[in-house]
Amino acid sequence: MARPPITETDLLRWAEALSGIARTGLGFTESQYERERFEEVLAVAADIRHAIDTDVDREHLVQEWLKGVGQGVPGYVTPKVAVGAVVGNDDGELLLIQRSDSGVWLYPTGWADVGYSAAEVAVKEVAEETGIHCEVVGLIAVLDGLRLGFTRVPLYSLVFHCRAVGGELAPHPLETLDAGWFARDALPSPLAGYEQWGELAFAAIEGHAGPVWFDSPRDPPWLG
Repeated sequence: MARPPITETDLLRWAEALSGIARTGLGFTESQYERERFEEVLAVAADIRHAIDTDVDREHLVQEWLKGVGQGVPGYVTPKVAVGAVVGNDDGELLLIQRSDSGVWLYPTGWADVGYSAAEVAVKEVAEETGIHCEVVGLIAVLDGLRLGFTRVPLYSLVFHCRAVGGELAPHPLETLDAGWFARDALPSPLAGYEQWGELAFAAIEGHAGPVWFDSPRDPPWLG
């Protein structure tokens, strides 16, 4: 059976995986020989990143990776965690923001903050970015950003279904260009990744949410 062509998303995922393995190894080893081997792995990962984007300075990238190496458990490299909120109102509309960093539209989302539960982050991000108060109904998806190709850093995104309970639209002056409520047939453009989360979002808002969606395991995981 013919293998699908290797994509830029594949190369990025492989580079970040090699980088994570090497930095974690550096955080746990005390062997100079192993340290040298792990640093060579970082150089290979930087070469892959350079193949994707020739503007990437390989040596600088390796040095940046090395700066982030910790010792022991604090040095174990894991994906970052983002939290998103699919918020619906009584009219069946979806709350979207226009991000100031890219101009694209998306549901409210942000990095997970220490000291908050994931659901608390969802409520906080919605209030901060839009002025809308909401309550969390449930988790609808766990997305792997690198695998789905919507991020260039390793992250898992936890997407919650939320229900608006109050507040008024007040887009954050620094984080958002605009915010609004949108019906399924009147969505703004450009809308980021709608093909990945759109049906899940409106199914939840309309009361037809299924089991939590997640990326099914691949066997083996590195071939596609």
